[in-house]
Amino acid sequence: MVGATLIDLVLPLAQEAAEAHEPGFVPFLPSWIVLLPFLGFVMNGAVAYLAPERRRLVSVVGPGVLGLAFVIAAVNLVLIARVHDAEPVIRSYWTWIEVGHLRIDAALQLDQLSIIMALVVTCVSFIIHVYSVGYMGEDPGYARYFAYLNLFVFFMLVLVLGASFPLMFIGWEGVGLCSYLLIGFWFRESAKADAGQKAFIVNRIGDFGFLMAMFATFAYLGTLDFQGVFEAAPRAFEYGGAAVTLITLFLFLGCTGKSAQIPLYVWLPDAMHGPTPVSALIHAATMVTAGVYLVARAGVLFALAPLSMNVVAVIGGATALFAGTIAVQQFDIKRVVAYSTISQLGYMFLAVGVGAYTAGIFHLGTHAFFKALLFMASGAVIHAMHHSLEHAGEPAGEDVTQDMRNMGALKRYMPTTFKTAWIGALALAGVFPLAGFFSKDEIIWSVGARGQTVLWVVAIITAMLTAGYITRWLVMTFHGENRTGEQARKHLHEAAPIMVGALVVLAIGSVVTGWVNVPEALPLLPEFTWLHHFLHPSFAQAEHIIVEHLGEAAHASPIGGGEGMWALISTAAAIVVILLVFNALSGKKYLPVREAKEPTGIWGLLYHKYYVDELYDLAIVRPFKWICTFSWRVIDQGLIDGVMVNGVGYTTRFGGWVISRFQTGYLGTYVLIIVLGVLIMLGAVMLQG
Repeated sequence: MVGATLIDLVLPLAQEAAEAHEPGFVPFLPSWIVLLPFLGFVMNGAVAYLAPERRRLVSVVGPGVLGLAFVIAAVNLVLIARVHDAEPVIRSYWTWIEVGHLRIDAALQLDQLSIIMALVVTCVSFIIHVYSVGYMGEDPGYARYFAYLNLFVFFMLVLVLGASFPLMFIGWEGVGLCSYLLIGFWFRESAKADAGQKAFIVNRIGDFGFLMAMFATFAYLGTLDFQGVFEAAPRAFEYGGAAVTLITLFLFLGCTGKSAQIPLYVWLPDAMHGPTPVSALIHAATMVTAGVYLVARAGVLFALAPLSMNVVAVIGGATALFAGTIAVQQFDIKRVVAYSTISQLGYMFLAVGVGAYTAGIFHLGTHAFFKALLFMASGAVIHAMHHSLEHAGEPAGEDVTQDMRNMGALKRYMPTTFKTAWIGALALAGVFPLAGFFSKDEIIWSVGARGQTVLWVVAIITAMLTAGYITRWLVMTFHGENRTGEQARKHLHEAAPIMVGALVVLAIGSVVTGWVNVPEALPLLPEFTWLHHFLHPSFAQAEHIIVEHLGEAAHASPIGGGEGMWALISTAAAIVVILLVFNALSGKKYLPVREAKEPTGIWGLLYHKYYVDELYDLAIVRPFKWICTFSWRVIDQGLIDGVMVNGVGYTTRFGGWVISRFQTGYLGTYVLIIVLGVLIMLGAVMLQG
């Protein structure tokens, strides 16, 4: 039925496009990639308001619109791949803003980069929507949840398909709004509501940078359309000049907020208070990847600003290492994966910061699958823990159901979740032949080939940390002794089939997606650098600028050896770390959280995340609250309301009261007042004389 409806919908429009005889790439229903999730939002929102009990309709519409959008995106990928070096296609629908020389159309841009992003977003989002049917099935806000989720994907698709900076900014702000709605979905609990507000407020700091970058870009170039900006920039800006450096640094400020990089990363771990599928959606395929996409999309501007590129690379490398060390000592099953996301985003920025744009987008795509898998495996575990504790009549709050010290040996009760979690973990660790091996090692190699020795070492250390903390995550959750309690243990079981099916699909994606870009240097493997060739038109101009000013990348690492050798060494190192950590922790006795002591020393520092949140609270939040309180009580209530508003009123009333004392209605009183007035005036004249 759905397939027939889709055919009836798209066939006439497809025929019309084919009859237009346009040269090159003819996009297939590009607007429907964006419109379908919006229609899902409208329909599910109406159900949430009018008939929230109609869950079956929501279960079909919510994932269904994403499935159709994915099909259309896949068709466009095939079409554009058939045209060698296809030029971007702009589809303009109406004039959105026209003021003076500024003209912004509501237009979509389809090119190699945007269609890859649209494909990743729709594919992973569709799987997460399907998983949500099982995970959120008993929630009273089921229809509202899917309405928000559809709206989230709509705005993300506007972000990646928009043909101008302002249109991208609409999507940018939209995903920020939806993150607030979804992180604080269970808003009746203050911790969850506070987490949503924290995400919203921190991202406003980054959004200020994006706005300033747009203002400066228009001031210098007179346009905000991507094609116009990237064509004019090499002529208008001097290489390394102050103007382009300022613009790109402002853009990157926006990226640090949206993609959770130092110093604006603090909102992302707290986003774990939202439903687990929301965590998977935000962390894997949508919001947090927006910053990486922005740097890649504006690659021409960043290529003209070497200082900004160095800032991007250094912040990315520092964030990757910093977040990786924190993940080592976290006990919340989702928080470990959250800090892993921050670390892996740092890898992506490290790649685009050295000009390896394809490597950054490659890791963005593979990471979407195995990170969604790890979050949804965590969700399956939390789901099982919650139900088992409820049936056992024990407390089932987040502090209990998400703490890995209360788990252990879950592989006996959740075998499919256990197997898929191992696949996701090995992909994250970069073990051959899984997807992370190809994308992460390409980043490490690209950083070394650009002569960034310190960042290359940081990337290698971070890779080993990643293998260590994700192995610890696996051991504490699925291996060793069970710590759920005797009564709860009886009720542990595998997740619902629809949730398990989503895990299996993501596990397959975590294996195969890396094989779209196999470099020639890897021994015994056929070269298949399809992604590099496909994305080349999107990055050709930026790469030309980099080569022109910085030269070609080296063909050896900073200390010698080719890409193939270092890929093998990296994998071997990851496997060694996994085995060492597994052997060290698999026999370790963990106490349930109610009996465990808080870590101290260096482990305590990592457990408390270097006290960064506490430092921000002391240095920024409290002074800001004090300023707000002072402004409210002293300036607003005291000065403005008390003196300027109420004071004038009280003075007028007092004056009126005084004058009213003279209005007695007796003629003698009025004569007396007149006589006194005359005498006073005469006295004053005589004194002057």
